[in-house]
Amino acid sequence: MYPLIIAIDGFSSCGKSTFAKAIAKKLGYAYIDTGAMYRAVTLFALQNELIHSGVIDIPALNNRLDEIQITFRRNRETGDNETFLNGVCVERDIRTISVSDAVSEIAAIREVRQKLVSLQQAMGKEKSIVMDGRDIGTNVFPDADIKIFMTASPEVRTQRRYDELVQKGMSASWDEISQNLAKRDFIDQTRDESPLRQAPDAIVLDNSNMTPDGQMAWFQKLSLYSDLS
Repeated sequence: MYPLIIAIDGFSSCGKSTFAKAIAKKLGYAYIDTGAMYRAVTLFALQNELIHSGVIDIPALNNRLDEIQITFRRNRETGDNETFLNGVCVERDIRTISVSDAVSEIAAIREVRQKLVSLQQAMGKEKSIVMDGRDIGTNVFPDADIKIFMTASPEVRTQRRYDELVQKGMSASWDEISQNLAKRDFIDQTRDESPLRQAPDAIVLDNSNMTPDGQMAWFQKLSLYSDLS
């Protein structure tokens, strides 16, 4: 069977990664977190002082893109995929508010998107995958076998992000998180390069009032599910 691709797009903190991981585990597919890839580039820019007072030195960053190597490795203890930047595990570092504040601007840079999209497309050529992000069904894999567009209310998304940070022992106020999500939504939807859009053939999932188990039950009811399992 040829490699099958499930594309999951949607807004920040809709639970895309949690859902995508669950689907990948259920089907035995590989999971690719494209958001983590853009966060890793953002962390590289911060570490190398390519962002000054919130302003990105785009020419300098573009000149150093070849220095950035992003890989995913499975943690033997937790079973989770972790993000590595140039050989160093950065899974915790890329989830900080400082990275969240800059990642949407980084993701809007044409050269950054071109580099990461080419990597993402290569990942889908060799094996069946579940990939989540902002432009997977519209740009990275417009011919994906299943496309899902996820959304949830702003209040629910803020609470989810807050709970995630608390669980990881990281701190941020409710207002700070809410403002960050609103900022990212605006940038993601209005950027020139591959903006966040619902693909015409995507299935919409509003999971504002759904549990992870409820989401999987919804997924398994899709008419195309039997073709994947």
